[in-house]
Amino acid sequence: MSEAETSVPRVRRGRRAVLIGAAVAVVGAVAVVGTLGLGGGEGRAPDAPPRAGSLVPVTRATLTERTTVDGTLGFGAEFSLPVKATGTVTWLPGRGTRVERGGTLLRVDDRPVVLMYGSLPMYRDLGMNAEKEEEEEDGREEQGVSERGGKERAPEPAGAPAPRELRGADVRQFEANLSALGYSGFTVDERFTEGTAAAVERWQKSLGLEQTGTVGVGDVVYAAGRVRIGRAGGRPGSAVGENTLAYSGTARKVVVDASAADAAWAVRGAAVTVELPDGKAVKGEVASVGKEASAPEGGGGERAAGSGATVPVTITVRDQKALGRLESGPVTVEYVGREARDVLSVPVSALVALAEGGHGLETADGRFVAVRTGLFADGDVEVGGPAVHEGMKVRIPE
Repeated sequence: MSEAETSVPRVRRGRRAVLIGAAVAVVGAVAVVGTLGLGGGEGRAPDAPPRAGSLVPVTRATLTERTTVDGTLGFGAEFSLPVKATGTVTWLPGRGTRVERGGTLLRVDDRPVVLMYGSLPMYRDLGMNAEKEEEEEDGREEQGVSERGGKERAPEPAGAPAPRELRGADVRQFEANLSALGYSGFTVDERFTEGTAAAVERWQKSLGLEQTGTVGVGDVVYAAGRVRIGRAGGRPGSAVGENTLAYSGTARKVVVDASAADAAWAVRGAAVTVELPDGKAVKGEVASVGKEASAPEGGGGERAAGSGATVPVTITVRDQKALGRLESGPVTVEYVGREARDVLSVPVSALVALAEGGHGLETADGRFVAVRTGLFADGDVEVGGPAVHEGMKVRIPE
């Protein structure tokens, strides 16, 4: 292999694959051939010995500039579980445990805190006359008496008004979950009816709880979907708090700290390729791009372009099975930069530097023709000019 060929670098992790700098080195190396061997573009004398080197055709192709950056495979950011229950933690799941709808996230005072799906947080008790009961209880607590302290509630006096239906989007959200768990006898709407209360009692019985028909504000935690238990900020025996337990999604994803000065590729929906530590490549897609840049460690607050500031880019992998059993680790992300479609191209090593300046190609009969160069990618270069056409043979000098 010639010096020109071996000087063409392959795409390396964390570096751009444009090969422009390398191509200049190649051109410089073969410039001696172009200048000394043929006198700056003049034809060879008829009795000159044939020049060594292989012939390759000028081809029409699409050149793609590919760039690789480092990334980290994992489950994404962890968030604190918004537990509203009060009391003592009596059980916590192990890190990495996956919890689905209806599953127990932890136990507080030996009562399960159950996962449900939804975007609206649990902010009040759900039940018949729940708001009225809370108002009455608040009044009794001011007098030093609390039903939640263990005393039985007095029966409603004769002629008392019928229970009032609780209404709201949070009712619909809870009923939708109850229905998804297989409970029926109610309509999924914004009304908490007696049918809903009866279904809640059956659900409470399945959990080993007292069948009250009312869902306490601390009984349920909502998340967008299945969760994976993360770090624990507490332990059994400690008081429950907002940092007692963290969670993340269950889908593995890749996070790249992309250069803020060169993150034009990071567009939501853009396709990328993720190379795993074992060399296997899987398809990925840009899901989100951070809006705040982070200064490099020890950057001293530099703000100039190219100072090393980065933005987080999250990449999802639709085919989770393709990731195998790997849950975390370093990966390489390859993305497409510029692209030149349907252009004439030759190997970079075919370029020579002409004595009069510029780049050229040596034809099969020993002539030199000037060319314009375009995109460099994957060892090839885009070429053009009036004397260049598809199929013509050019020499790669040895």
